[in-house]
Amino acid sequence: MSTSPRPRSALGRPPVVAWALYDWANSAFATTVMAGFFPVFFKQYWNAGVAATESTYRLGVTSGVASLVVALLAPAMGAIADKGGARVRLMMVFTVLGAASTVALAFVARGNWQAAAALYLVASLGFWGGIVFNDSLLLHVAEPDEYDLVSGYGYSLGYLGGGLLFAVNVLMTVHPEWFGLANAAEAVRWSFVSVGVWWLLFALPCATLVRERREGRVALPISAAVRQGFGELGGTLHEIRRYRPLLWFLAAYILYIDGVNTVIKMAVDYGLSLGFDQSHLVKALLLTQFVAFPAALAFGWLGGKIGARKGIFLALAVYLAATCYAYFLKEVRDFYVLAIVVGLVQGGIQSLSRSYYGSLVPPEKSSEFFGFYNMMGKASAIVGPALVGVTAAMTGDPRLSILSIVLLFLAGGALLVVAARSERRIESASR
Repeated sequence: MSTSPRPRSALGRPPVVAWALYDWANSAFATTVMAGFFPVFFKQYWNAGVAATESTYRLGVTSGVASLVVALLAPAMGAIADKGGARVRLMMVFTVLGAASTVALAFVARGNWQAAAALYLVASLGFWGGIVFNDSLLLHVAEPDEYDLVSGYGYSLGYLGGGLLFAVNVLMTVHPEWFGLANAAEAVRWSFVSVGVWWLLFALPCATLVRERREGRVALPISAAVRQGFGELGGTLHEIRRYRPLLWFLAAYILYIDGVNTVIKMAVDYGLSLGFDQSHLVKALLLTQFVAFPAALAFGWLGGKIGARKGIFLALAVYLAATCYAYFLKEVRDFYVLAIVVGLVQGGIQSLSRSYYGSLVPPEKSSEFFGFYNMMGKASAIVGPALVGVTAAMTGDPRLSILSIVLLFLAGGALLVVAARSERRIESASR
């Protein structure tokens, strides 16, 4: 650890700002594409004339396959980065892949759902792959006592940046004539282009200003790093098992972040099932983004005061209450209230989870261990929507389907308690 004097604020250091801007950059894909326009456009444009159940099935399979591919590749990508010292370069490779695929969505013809699904899968791989390497760089731009604040800073900029572009994109679809566009469909196409350009443009500061800490290790050539990275995956899994608090935390994380991801992905679908107008749902999604901007930063500060683990427990309690509240929604204004409440904790639980995990990870294996962290997050994106879908199919009640998410928050919270106890036992034994 460096002993040189620090600037008054970690958030003012150029590498920290550049690192956080990557969240600003790629969050445009998460908001405009993943949560906003792609599900609606996929159903109404690329699956025009297809039964709603069939288009939903196709979208679910596409999202599930994308999550599965990333889940399988994430640990290998992390191991390769650790061996090759290539976190920044590989982050940019996946960024270019994701941005280019997103732009290509604008040129997919009406009814060609197969091409749209394939490009969305590749874009998702670029999105999540870039996150693997950017997450691990947290340990290279911040000191341990800064993890909570800097992680929250990244998420807050992500919500602000993604929200700003999404607001412009929504305006493009509502008033396409203001932008010289023929109709809403053309506006959505140009929105995909804007996301790709935004993503690549604001990723450049991270690529140019962030440098990895070598810590006396010699980086291998990429070819050798690939061989050793894949060859040591089994050893990595065995090594993770030695870190009991970390292992329990991963088990808790895969459950509660599954609930968080499911709320993000299913909120608009749930609102439509209740008969709410699509325009209100998009506005509520936009509201969540702007509430989450200051809230994520506030949670980073709170984590520094009370500890990341307690902050996660607080966010879980709010999610439990919000999910129960969702069961009783009757009017559109209730959906707006729900959007505000979720926005208050959505970025907080994500940022504190990242920083808490970072505090448990050996610095020399940051990418490798963050690969498993992201694998858990992506694997969880498969389970939650399936739970909601099966509950809806068995009961025929969308309210019960959304209430099923409570199980994920309760189970995740219980395992987080076990992780905390394991950490305290190790601390006591080391004194």
